[in-house]
Amino acid sequence: MGRHGTIAGRKAAQDSKRAALFTKYAKAITVAAKDGGDPEYNAGLRVAIEKAKAISMPNDNITRAIKKGTGELEGASYEELSFEGYGAGGVAFIVDCLTDNTNRTTSFVKSSFDKHGGNIGTPGCVSYMFSRKGVLLIEKTDEIKEDDIMEAALEAGADDIVSDEESFTIYTDPAVYPDVHKALTDAGYTFIESDVEFVPSVDSTPSENDIPKLRKLIDVLEDNDDIQKVHTNCSIDLFE
Repeated sequence: MGRHGTIAGRKAAQDSKRAALFTKYAKAITVAAKDGGDPEYNAGLRVAIEKAKAISMPNDNITRAIKKGTGELEGASYEELSFEGYGAGGVAFIVDCLTDNTNRTTSFVKSSFDKHGGNIGTPGCVSYMFSRKGVLLIEKTDEIKEDDIMEAALEAGADDIVSDEESFTIYTDPAVYPDVHKALTDAGYTFIESDVEFVPSVDSTPSENDIPKLRKLIDVLEDNDDIQKVHTNCSIDLFE
């Protein structure tokens, strides 16, 4: 199945990390709410809330995260960080973070790479191999017609739609990602995953010996509350 793996595998991975995702999505909601607490007028907040609801985050958690962002409740101030580097076998990594302690997060990310056969590089060392895109993954069912989903996505501003045996993957410019997300949600579609991601233009294929190290590094990073998203250019799926 390549980089995206199977639908069942991705659902299982999400279920196994649901508690950690609650914390990460709450941070994302808090940061988005700094631009306004009404999702009707804040597209970034609307998308963050919908993603949280998709993993069954309780409404109380969502409301509390919004109030922390708007200042109605006291909360931490989060800073965005991004790290670039290489994992085992030369696989490129970009690690997105939201943290209230940059020294702690920087130390953790660097030590994690060191312990698992990788190394952190300078800004720009791998990002040239990626493009920033909105990515929305929808599971194929008998009820979904390819022409209908293509029309809805393209009318909303999507750039491309890729169909495989299990899913439709919609790609957008990051600027119109919230519009496409809303249009497809309003049309009744649900997402297995949706986010603005670094999509690789150059793939890397590791050896069989390197794959366990790469998966371990990803597990360690994703288990940390400060890490929002891990991107790689690996040609096989490492996230199941």
